[in-house]
This record gives sequence, C-alpha cells and structure tokens, in this order.
Amino acid sequence: MKILTKKVQIETNVKGSRFFAEAIPCQKQEEARAILKAQKEKYADATHVVHAFVLGKAGEVMGMSDDGEPGGTAGRPVLDVLKGSGATDIMLTVTRWFGGTLLGTGGLVKAYGGAAKELLSQCQESGALEEYVPKKEFSFECDYALYKSVKRAFDEFSIDGLEENYSDKVLANGRIVEAQYAAFCERLKNISAGAIRLA
Repeated sequence: MKILTKKVQIETNVKGSRFFAEAIPCQKQEEARAILKAQKEKYADATHVVHAFVLGKAGEVMGMSDDGEPGGTAGRPVLDVLKGSGATDIMLTVTRWFGGTLLGTGGLVKAYGGAAKELLSQCQESGALEEYVPKKEFSFECDYALYKSVKRAFDEFSIDGLEENYSDKVLANGRIVEAQYAAFCERLKNISAGAIRLA
C-alpha cells in the first residue's frame, strides 16, 4: 500500500464544466468528514463537491458520495480509481462548477473518473505517494543533561513528528518505524542506565 504525504491538486474542463480535483492526506473517518465540510464551505459557489476516501493499513475503510450527481456517476468512479491505485489514508474531492452543458451519465462517469486518474498520476509523478511503512508512537521524559546524549541517538533511527516540551524535564514524543522500536527502546535504556521508560 502507498500513502499520500502531501496535498496535490489538478484542474480539468469538460464541455464548459470545471472539475477541480484534490488529494488530501487523511487517516480517520472523522477527519474525512471535517475535510469534506471544509471543502464545501470553501467552494460554496460550486455545483457539487464529490468525494471518495480509502483509509486503514489494508485500505479496508472506504466511503464516497455523489453529492447530488445521478447515483453512481461521480463518487463511485472516483472511488474505483482510488481503489485501483493501491493508495490508503487518502481522500479525493472533485469539485464541479456546472458549465451549462449536460454531460449525461456516461459523460459524468468519464469526467469524474478522468479527473481522479489525472490527479493520482500527478500524485505519483510529484512523489507525494510513498510506500506505507508501519510506525509506532513513543513518548518519554528525561533530565536535560541526559537528553543531549539521547538526541544524538535519534540520528540512528527513522523518527518523524518529533515534539519536545521543556519544563522541569524534557518530554519527547514522536513516531518511529515499527521494526526499529525494540532496538530504540534498548538504546535509550542503555544510554540512561534504565532511567528512561518509553510509554
């Protein structure tokens, strides 16, 4: 599976109708609802804001909506393209401004599916899609003096989303590649003589 790492957008025009397609990183259904709500507010002048999403480690959670277009002509073709891409934790929205010419059901399927295809190939080309690597969250606290040594050890591991809060002690949290978690725990235990416990 691949995951989307950054937002990507493209625009297409079909017989005067404007289709603005966006790929947005998304991990939870609540997040998908919030993104959709924000898109509808942002594009309040649009005729339709169609969406589809695929979430979960195996792409097991899916959803879509035609947003007023004839059933099966908008959300379904977007979701089909998304499922065929092997991507997860991704939401696609295709916003349409009606241009005055009716496209018919076949034309709508082609327009929405085509916008989704073009968008996903843009995601691929721009390097926004990358192989999914399971990660585990961690957090710990330690003294300032010890943290300097700990921080040097971070360079040996694949860590992202690191946050550091400084108060009477340093509280650090972030994500590490799951396969490195046991070695990471062991390394911190050795540096701190057992004082650091990962939560």
